[in-house]
Amino acid sequence: MADSQLFCVAEERSGHCAVVDGNFLYVWGGYVSIEDNEVYLPNDEIWTYDIDSGLWRMHLMEGELPASMSGSCGACINGKLYIFGGYDDKGYSNRLYFVNLRTRDGTYIWEKITNFEGQPPTPRDKLSCWVYKDRLIYFGGYGCRRHSELQDCFDVHDASWEEQIFWGWHNDVHIFDTKTQTWFQPEIKGGVPPQPRAAHMCAVLGNKGYIFGGRVLQTRMNDLHYLNLDNWTWSGRITINGESPKHRSWHTLTPIADDKLFLCGGLSADNIPLSDGWIHNVTTNCWKQLTHLPKTRPRLWHTACLGKENEIMVFGGSSRLIILLCFIYRSCLDCIGKNSIMLESQISLLPPKLLQQVLKKITFWAAANHREEQRVQKEETEKKYQWISSN
Repeated sequence: MADSQLFCVAEERSGHCAVVDGNFLYVWGGYVSIEDNEVYLPNDEIWTYDIDSGLWRMHLMEGELPASMSGSCGACINGKLYIFGGYDDKGYSNRLYFVNLRTRDGTYIWEKITNFEGQPPTPRDKLSCWVYKDRLIYFGGYGCRRHSELQDCFDVHDASWEEQIFWGWHNDVHIFDTKTQTWFQPEIKGGVPPQPRAAHMCAVLGNKGYIFGGRVLQTRMNDLHYLNLDNWTWSGRITINGESPKHRSWHTLTPIADDKLFLCGGLSADNIPLSDGWIHNVTTNCWKQLTHLPKTRPRLWHTACLGKENEIMVFGGSSRLIILLCFIYRSCLDCIGKNSIMLESQISLLPPKLLQQVLKKITFWAAANHREEQRVQKEETEKKYQWISSN
């Protein structure tokens, strides 16, 4: 069985991947900001959050590990987490990996998909994905292309003329069929596509893949489109009845019913982190702002997943370069175990499952402290005898 550790809270991060499968939320990758530097988090760790007990566990991973990255696109199909793209110290990626989340012995093994047919997308990050009929359908993102790869789907931002490499935003659609292990691009048969962008978000309702917001050049958007995932036609920009959310990027868009989408947070056109939440009804084409969300916790580049009881689990993200945590206060089992005497009156108030883990940690640290006291006492006795012998 692979190594794992139990915690009250996961390590803070943004730009990560998160999916829900069964009773667990899974979190991988991303980065933290330390003294204005972006530090990528370990690539051999996956964090699981037990929705029932509220406990986190960190598992060490094996296999063909992806590089430590941020901005990768993660999606879950049939219990497998797929990771595509992202950015690391060496640049942009267009590699695809997967790991089986439904492991029986707690061992999580990465596999790099190399035996595929077709042509994968060019390297990029901050793209988004629709999951439909066992297919991963990728849209957009920011990345690089060679001069021979330039197409209308690419909005150039910068270039290295010596190396003939161009950087910019995409609005192309690529599909990976997980059953046939094949990459291909669908023939778009009509409609006006969204302009190239990155840091947007996608969500699926029925056979329609929705996309909202994102950034291109210095512009952030608040437009809503959908792609029919059966006949490959674009809707064009959807006309909204009434008020719309602010222009933004690095937000989340989560399906919460057959006809509703939940929009959360992001970075505004004025570079201000947002804390608002909106629900869009695709039947009436109306946005409704939620008024009870906390306004003191803005966040961007976070994740938001629908839980098994239709709750939305928002995790991580950053605001003014300070990483945020969304679930529970910053306390860990080790901290409680080490300070059990001071916290004695509060420990009994913990939920039963969490209390069990805390009591185990208290026992562990009591034994550890006892061993340390014995070691110190033994050393003092030996020093005393040595002093007596020498005199």
